Amino acid sequence: MSEETPGFDEKPEVPADAAQDDAEPKAADSADTAEGAAPAGDSAQDVALLAQLDQARTALGERTADLQRLQAEYQNYRRRVERDRITVKEIAVASLLTELLPTLDDIGRAREHGELVGGFKSVAESLETVAAKMGLQQFGKEGEPFDPTVHEALMHSYAPDVTETTCVAILQPGYRIGERTIRPARVAVAEPQPGAAPKSESAEGDKPSGEDADAADQG
Repeated sequence: MSEETPGFDEKPEVPADAAQDDAEPKAADSADTAEGAAPAGDSAQDVALLAQLDQARTALGERTADLQRLQAEYQNYRRRVERDRITVKEIAVASLLTELLPTLDDIGRAREHGELVGGFKSVAESLETVAAKMGLQQFGKEGEPFDPTVHEALMHSYAPDVTETTCVAILQPGYRIGERTIRPARVAVAEPQPGAAPKSESAEGDKPSGEDADAADQG
């Protein structure tokens, strides 16, 4: 036989359309697999982002609390410094004015005796004005009830015309700065006479009763 028989090693030719058709299903399967895996990846990423957001919120809350605490501490510090500054100023002023009290007492005695005249009067009044501007206030008057918190009793007596312990003489005026007493008023006090009835009861006892008044009228 002159013609050769084709060998079995030769691969049969595959049409191009058939090869393309085989490739398309594989590509479709790959796309489906990718689409099926995508949601799982997005979910894990969302969880991670939420965890980071929670951490950021926690850190922000902590920093905000720290800032608020620091602001409160600073405000307390400012108030404490201002309070201490005012206290130191008041103590310094009170110390200075306390040293001036004997001079003010001399001025008061000179005024009572009519010796506050001329240039001495002008200087004395200027000193009293400056002391008043610094907050010094004089207190203590005759006839006011005795108050042991602001009065110092140097003399004691009894009097029939008082109903309570009363300041009957101011031996030395008291001085205060605001609510702080830097020297109590030194006074002489009088108490009600022991056994004496109050004025109200005495007045009622002096009035005749209705029967006595009628008897008096008939008489």
